[in-house]
Amino acid sequence: MSRDQVLLAGAPGYVAPLQPRRTNSSEKNRQRDNMLSTLRSKFGSRNTTSMTTKQSSDSHPQRNSTPSTRRPAINNPFKRSGDAPPAYSPAPNAAPKFQSPTVTITPPTNQTADDPYAFLDSFDTVFLIDDSGSMAGSRWREAARAIETITPICTAHDADGIDLYFLNHPDSPSHHNVTSSTAVRDIFQAVRPGGGTPTGQRMNQILKPYLRRYEAAPETTKPMNIICITDGEPSDDVESPLIAAAKKLDKLDAAAWQCGVQFFQVGNDEGARQHLRQLDDELAEIAGDDGLRDIVDTVPFTGAEGTLLTGDGILKVVLGAVNRRLDRKKSKDLHR
Repeated sequence: MSRDQVLLAGAPGYVAPLQPRRTNSSEKNRQRDNMLSTLRSKFGSRNTTSMTTKQSSDSHPQRNSTPSTRRPAINNPFKRSGDAPPAYSPAPNAAPKFQSPTVTITPPTNQTADDPYAFLDSFDTVFLIDDSGSMAGSRWREAARAIETITPICTAHDADGIDLYFLNHPDSPSHHNVTSSTAVRDIFQAVRPGGGTPTGQRMNQILKPYLRRYEAAPETTKPMNIICITDGEPSDDVESPLIAAAKKLDKLDAAAWQCGVQFFQVGNDEGARQHLRQLDDELAEIAGDDGLRDIVDTVPFTGAEGTLLTGDGILKVVLGAVNRRLDRKKSKDLHR
């Protein structure tokens, strides 16, 4: 303490100044070390994290110990610990459950067991109408009604419709591919019965062109049914064109049902009945060829006994004729 400090110390109210604490060098070193240690502990973890991140990003990909990044898993709301998914209940407009396709063969709509006229799908239907003088009156109206009934049935199975020919009336394009009952009615009203019964001549004019078409293109020419409606015995030779057609079909090895002729008799003329039956039963004998195919069927319709010529009756007879030819063909094949 200096001399002035000694003198002042005795003065009243004097407060001596604080003297700095003296520490030795070892104590200073210890304090510094403690402070450095605190700083290291405070910033050490931060530096370590940043260094680790840097080392990880700078290291070789194959040396990186961090797991590779994966696509986030699908968040399945039903996948919980031990919880089963709720019961399925389809939405109102949900699509039906897919099932493996099953191969089934479905017959066409027109070829079912309930349709007796399905055979018309495979045939062209041609009508040859006797317009001789004896057909005038009730027989003419009866024939017209029958064909009017048949036409929509045929058209339902064959869009080409039917063809109409008359024994005496000239052929006309409007008589071909007829598809409506109204058209049939108009045609019958326009044709006036009169003249003879040249059935053979007209039959030949139908059969010969058809056989030429079939010979040229057998795979694409449809079978044909000729339905002849008549009330009397022909006035010409009808056997010759029928025999010639049967022989041609045999030569071409055509199907048994490729061409058929059905005669429907209206009225009760006994001479006509006997002649038509002869065409049906004795055509092979007339030709002198027992192996000649049978292409003719005859059916009498006698209005006097109350049996009318109807469309349904005609088609049933035509179907029966087709089936009989098929059965006869199978029988011959079995005995070869």
